Amino acid sequence: MVNIAVLGYGTVGSGVVEVLNVNGDSINKRCGHEIQVKYVLDLRDFPGDPIQDKIVHNYETIVNDPEVGIIVEVMGGVEPAYTFVKEAILKGKSVCTSNKELVAKHGAELLKLSKQMNVNFLFEASVGGGIPIIRPLNQSLTADEIEEITGILNGTTNYILTKMSNEGSDFNSVLKEAQAMGYAERNPQADIEGYDACRKIAILSSLAFGMQVDFEDIYTEGITKITEADIKYAKAMGASIKLLGSSKKEQDHVYAMVAPMLIKPSHPLFSVNDVFNGIFVRGNVIGDVMFYGSGAGKLPTASAVVADVVDAAKHIGTNIMTLWSSKKLELSDIKRATHRFFVRVAANDEKTKEQIAMEFGQVDVIAVPDMKEEYAFITMPMSEETYQQKAEKFKNIVSMIRVNF
Repeated sequence: MVNIAVLGYGTVGSGVVEVLNVNGDSINKRCGHEIQVKYVLDLRDFPGDPIQDKIVHNYETIVNDPEVGIIVEVMGGVEPAYTFVKEAILKGKSVCTSNKELVAKHGAELLKLSKQMNVNFLFEASVGGGIPIIRPLNQSLTADEIEEITGILNGTTNYILTKMSNEGSDFNSVLKEAQAMGYAERNPQADIEGYDACRKIAILSSLAFGMQVDFEDIYTEGITKITEADIKYAKAMGASIKLLGSSKKEQDHVYAMVAPMLIKPSHPLFSVNDVFNGIFVRGNVIGDVMFYGSGAGKLPTASAVVADVVDAAKHIGTNIMTLWSSKKLELSDIKRATHRFFVRVAANDEKTKEQIAMEFGQVDVIAVPDMKEEYAFITMPMSEETYQQKAEKFKNIVSMIRVNF
């Protein structure tokens, strides 16, 4: 028997207990051990819930119990999660977590510590909810040099952009609807400003390239500036707007960014809609690989956590090697990254068109019948820095979205 303790009985924590209850027999067979929840740590009590018998309010009860072999951390946030997890590893316990903030900030350190202690620090659920992506990067794609990872990594923003596209609704009304349905938090900043996707692409980049990628170094732009007009232009192009987290290796340079992008049906992420996530990986040998599924939610995320618990139980006394050095990977300046840019200018006179032609050279003009007061175009490929230098000469640019076609 393997005893586990769950830190936090919120959405994911209660989901972990539910998954173990519903699928316990098959999970135990696949694991080769009986997995039993011995403790659940929470500040609250849950009268009437069978879990109440296992509720404890003091972490020391858990970390000092030699019978507990695996700790599931689903509290969220950096502290006290980091302190609890580090103490658990030092006490010889494996840890499974869904906590992207913790993994993005301290992943390399905790992996190194778990290797020293011959236990495991597993975090499949920290990116993509129920989508298996960490394990494939760590085990299945080890024969490849990863050249690119691009993903729709946040279900909330994908839901908002999908609704705006399908219904022609404005951003604020769709956000309120997402909050009412529980897809968006009361304070949605982490989602709509791109911070959540930023932490996730930092984790994936660290694993793909084997060195620490600090999320603070990644250029991040959210979806709050996307308007109904932008959606109309996207439809006119046969394109879709998606918030993409991306890291690409070009020779010795790695670029990483989170930003809205225009993509067409030829792109593997084009059909990833609503609250679903999709992650596209390009290897130098295998080529293109896609991972798709529920990127969030109680049971999908809990399923990924329990899969890590099974892995940890199978490898008691053995560390599963993960290539993620604490040495920092210096990202290349995003100013050097090259894109095409979709630009809307709040003027449609000949003088403006001449000025655009003089600055941007050849452009593809995009026309929408009911937007006659604007001039919209797609530039030729150029660096971020070059675009900014040219754009600064115009005071009437109302929108810019990067183009991935």
